[in-house]
Amino acid sequence: MSIVALSELLGATVRDSSGRVKGRVRELAVAPQEHPTRVAFLIVRTPDGERLLRATALKSCGASVRAHGEAAHWDRYTASDGVLLLKRDLLDQQIIDVHGRKVVRVNDVEIDSTPVNNHLSLDILAVDVGARGAIRRLTKGVVPAFTLRALLEKIPPRVIPWQYVDLIEADPARRVKLKIAYEGLSRMHPADIADIVEDLPPAEQKSVFEALDEEVAAEALEVIDPDIQVAIVESLDSNRAADIVEEMDPDAAADLLGELPEDRSGEILQEMAPEERQEVTQLLEFGEHTAAGRMTTEFVAVAEGGRVEDAIAALRGFEGSREAVATIYLTGAGHRLVGAVPLVKIALSSGTDQLSSLSEPFIACAPDTPQ
Repeated sequence: MSIVALSELLGATVRDSSGRVKGRVRELAVAPQEHPTRVAFLIVRTPDGERLLRATALKSCGASVRAHGEAAHWDRYTASDGVLLLKRDLLDQQIIDVHGRKVVRVNDVEIDSTPVNNHLSLDILAVDVGARGAIRRLTKGVVPAFTLRALLEKIPPRVIPWQYVDLIEADPARRVKLKIAYEGLSRMHPADIADIVEDLPPAEQKSVFEALDEEVAAEALEVIDPDIQVAIVESLDSNRAADIVEEMDPDAAADLLGELPEDRSGEILQEMAPEERQEVTQLLEFGEHTAAGRMTTEFVAVAEGGRVEDAIAALRGFEGSREAVATIYLTGAGHRLVGAVPLVKIALSSGTDQLSSLSEPFIACAPDTPQ
C-alpha cells in the first residue's frame, strides 16, 4: 500500500505496454454505483482525443503512469453525470466535515494505491484541507520533487478521512446517481446542522434540505437564522416544504409561515396534512406578538384528580415534541385549566402522589393579549 496525491497524478504522463508516452492524465473517476471509494478509470488526454483507461489496466502510478496493454484498446471517453470526477468535483470545492462539524474547502485528495493481482487498486483515502495540499499544488513543476518532499514533511497534515466527508451537490438527479444522501450530516445535532447550512450558498442550502429526512430537516430549520429559514423554504417546492413544516413545532411553523408571502404560505398549508394544517392555521389567526401567537398546540394535560403515575403515562403516550414539554397541565370540568405541575416535581415525586398537591400558581390571559 502507498499513498499518492491527486495533484501528483493530474498531468502525469501515461505509457502503455510499448513503453511509449501515449498521453497525460486529465481526470480520475469514481463510479459510486459500483463502489463508493474506488477509482473506476482515468481520463487520458491523447493526440487522438480523450481516452478511458480503466483502473484494472494500471501497472503503476505516481509521477508517471504505466498501463498494461496497448493504447489502441482504450475506449473513447464519453461524459456521464453518474461518475464523480475528482478534479472537477473535489478540488477547490466545499465539502462537509461531519466529524469536525464544519464546511471546509478541499486542497488535494489522498489516494490509496494497492497492488491487486497484476494491477493496481486506487481508492479515495482522505481529503487534504490544509496547507500541505495547497503547497503541493502550487509548487508542482516549479520545485524539484525531493525539495518539495522535504518541505511537506515539515508541515503538519490536516486531512479528513473519506468516511467523514459529505459531498455537496445542488443537482437532485446527480445526487441520486452519486448516492449523496448527507448521511453523516443527518446524524449531527440540529444546531450543528444549522451552523453548517448557514455557511453554504443558497443553492447548496436548498440541496441539503431537499435530501435530509423531514424530521431532521424540521429540527434544524427551527434553529436556523430566520432570514435564511425563509429563503430555504421559499426555494423548496410546496410539497417538500409542507413535509418539513409538518414536522416542526406548531408555534415555530406558524412563525415561519407568517414571514412568507401570503400566497406562498397558502400553497404550503394546502399541501399539509389536515390535522397539522388546522393547528398551524389556528395560530396564524393571531398576531405574532400576542399570547396566542407565542403559544403551542402541543402540550400534555391530565385531569386534576390524577396522580403522578397518570402524568408519566400521558408523557409516554405523547406524540408531539417532548423537548418542548416542561410542564404538565391540570384540567377540570369542561377542560378548564386549573393547575400546572413542572416536570421536575413529577420526577422527584412518588407515583401515587396527587398532582393537585404539586400544582404551582399559573398565569392565564386572553389569546389576543399583547406579548
